[in-house]
Amino acid sequence: MKPTLNRLLLAAFTTLVATPAAAEPRGFTANDLVQLDRVGSPALSPDGKTVVYTLREVDLAANKASTGLWRVSTAGGASQQLTGSGSTAVEPQWSKDGQWLYFLSTRSGSMQVWRLPMAGGEAQQVTDYPLDVGSYKLSPTGKALALSMDVFIDCDTLECSAAKLAKQPGDKTSGVIYDGGFMRHWDTWSDGRRSQLFVSAIDAYGQTVDQPARVSGGLDGDVPSKPFGDASEYAFAPDGQSLVFSMRVAGREEAWSTNFDLYRAGIDGKAAPKNLTAANKAWDTAPVFSADGKTLYYLAMKRPGFEADRFAIMAMPASGGTPREIAPDWDRSAGGMSLSADGESLYVTANDLGQHPLFAVNIADGKVERIADRGFIGGYDVGANGLVIARDTLAAPVDLYFAPVGGGAERQLTNANKDRLKDVRFGDYQQFSFTGWNDDTVYGYVVKPWNWKQGRKYPVAFIIHGGPQGSMGDHFHYRWNPQTYAGNGYAVVFIDFHGSTGYGQAFT
Repeated sequence: MKPTLNRLLLAAFTTLVATPAAAEPRGFTANDLVQLDRVGSPALSPDGKTVVYTLREVDLAANKASTGLWRVSTAGGASQQLTGSGSTAVEPQWSKDGQWLYFLSTRSGSMQVWRLPMAGGEAQQVTDYPLDVGSYKLSPTGKALALSMDVFIDCDTLECSAAKLAKQPGDKTSGVIYDGGFMRHWDTWSDGRRSQLFVSAIDAYGQTVDQPARVSGGLDGDVPSKPFGDASEYAFAPDGQSLVFSMRVAGREEAWSTNFDLYRAGIDGKAAPKNLTAANKAWDTAPVFSADGKTLYYLAMKRPGFEADRFAIMAMPASGGTPREIAPDWDRSAGGMSLSADGESLYVTANDLGQHPLFAVNIADGKVERIADRGFIGGYDVGANGLVIARDTLAAPVDLYFAPVGGGAERQLTNANKDRLKDVRFGDYQQFSFTGWNDDTVYGYVVKPWNWKQGRKYPVAFIIHGGPQGSMGDHFHYRWNPQTYAGNGYAVVFIDFHGSTGYGQAFT
């Protein structure tokens, strides 16, 4: 039987009703920016099959955000939520056997270390101290924790610091006398405490002792450094019996000094820490041990008092001695350093011509190889069978990717904002260069308006980055983001002028 005209019209109408019209494309806005889910802190399991990461989610109506832990297979697939949204959970770290996932959480009312059995079950509280834990690291043996807490230097116990802190709001006067050091770190006024490094043993039940050992020896300084320091500023030796940390000892010159030194201390805190880098009056930081514990790798500046000096990759005997520079001819400032699984290379990130790639630096000959580029590599973790990277670009917020060892195609593991950005059209962008002062090649980027059409004229937003020793490149910044201008019909231009990083120290 041939279909009648009425039947054809009815079928067409039914199809139109069943298929919702696609939303019109639109530009990216500041309102979109503040609501984005933010992926970070990738931690690769010991067997290389699972990545745990943090996801920060925003509830704009409630004017609050929460960060939780999620996991995804390195083979791909859907992510699974590990922690609830009622409290913060950050800084994931796997136990060596892969059975436990350690993390920091506020679920007890203060920031403490917890652990989650990865075979299933409820999270267990590891620390229960009267002060917030600021950062932590699990020892290679799994039998101890290194952790930082803000304490008053003249207090011998954590309870003493907690009592003094609790008393402050009740003081009859709010005046404060500063007799040295920083009065304010970034957006926080100093309350007289220092971030000190402690080590606590972990018992058979996964609990820490009541009073941890202060291994920073009461030195008048901060570990990690304030305001942006983290657990990369200290490291356990492979046998778990000692650790090395970076500290600037306070004094009258603290506010303008960059003289951070590396100290080695036993985990019992009984002996005074030994300064390994006293000869260098500039910045020494980011300690990383060789697998056999005999060599200490670290980052060092050479020019005292200049915080934008180049961070060189150094090696020295772990007990102290004469250092040597690895890759001295590589004119980039390294960061985010870790040891490769085979112990033959060091992974580092660095600004490089408007990008922020991941590099492998051969320890023996200093050869530098770019192993992950395109955009900004903001975090990574290394395993025996590959590495996971957190990447963003000027047209994509942070997501995770897995790169197999020995080469092979990258796999995108997350697409955290797929639904939120489904109607957004980002402005196309491209890098350009020109000959500037002193005949140097100067690089910049142009981002087109989201609705750009050939032959039309558009207003231009010219953005100048701060620092001035910084770089504005192929990076999806969560504060000053060029796409918010492009989403409002502007063309955006920004240039890495002289003084910017990633073009050699002479340019900086």
